[in-house]
Parts: sequence; structure tokens; C-alpha cells
Amino acid sequence: MNSTNIELVVIGGSAGSLQVILEMIKKLDDDLHFPILLVVHRKAQAANILQTLLQQFSSVDVIEIEDKTDIQQNKIYIAPADYHLLFEDKKIMSLDSSEKMNYSRPSIDVTFRSAAEIYGENLVGILLSGANADGVEGLSYIKKNGGKVWIQDPETAEVNYMPKQAVEEIDYDLIINSGNLADHINNL
Repeated sequence: MNSTNIELVVIGGSAGSLQVILEMIKKLDDDLHFPILLVVHRKAQAANILQTLLQQFSSVDVIEIEDKTDIQQNKIYIAPADYHLLFEDKKIMSLDSSEKMNYSRPSIDVTFRSAAEIYGENLVGILLSGANADGVEGLSYIKKNGGKVWIQDPETAEVNYMPKQAVEEIDYDLIINSGNLADHINNL
């Protein structure tokens, strides 16, 4: 797989995805040539401990996005609770508080679609464990725009609804699990 031109990895997850993300972060190289963006469903009023938690296991800086955050390689960005995340261009991310999509804000679909429009074939979209179909439409859009689509093996997902929907509906490039996700990202 010729992946030397990857400029962004965007990962969406919901119920059951945190363990996969933690496993991945522990094994990531500390000199990635692209940023990683996490869009994880979480309660709007929850304390913002996700960044702190992930940073404990990461040799790469973990940053919770604020409006107009500048995108840099070798960083892990987290979409904040209760905001959709959009890309203005390859350098700037912005936040949006419009209505929920698939009962979610941030919506994985919204971010995947925005990333696909900006990054095209230089994007890898990854969908992890979750209990609704958010992310499936976005992955399809990434694929249509030439990006790579990876889906967590539904058999290994704590909550398999989201990856199962994606596997059934999308022409994916790779099925991953928590044990090999970091290796695949490190090899990009």
C-alpha cells in the first residue's frame, strides 16, 4: 500500500472505543509525519479528562481542539465535547455548535466529510466500536474522495453496531483491531 502521502489520520469512535484508542496511543511512534484526530462521542457536561488520560500514555502531545486550532504533524488532537469539528483548510480546524447529527455532537460523519473534502486521497479514516451508525456515511465519503478506509473488526469491538454497519456498507481498505492499529498507523 503506497501511503507515503498521508497527511491526516482521523479516527471516530463511540461506546467501547476508548480501550482501542488507549492501546493504540501506547504503541504509536513518537515521530509521526502527520497529525491524528480523534472524534469520540462523550457527554457534553463531562469533565474534560480525556486529554489528560490519553497524554499519560502518549509520547506525542495530545491537544483538545479549540476554535481555529492550527494543525501540526506529530500531534494527537481531540474533538471537544458538544461541538462538531470542521476543517477550514489543511492548517486550521474550527468548531461548530449546529444541531446534532446521529444524536451526536461531535458527529463523526461531519468531521469525516469535512476532512475528506480537504485531504482527499491523503486521508485515512478509521471507525471503531460504537452503538449507532455515526461515521458510516462519513467513511463512504472518504472513500469516494480517494482516501483510505479502515474499520475495526466487529468481532473485536466492545460494541459492534457501528463497525458492523460500516463493513456491510463500505468498500474498506483494511480491517483492524486494537492489537494492530498502531502498527498500521506507524507504517503509513
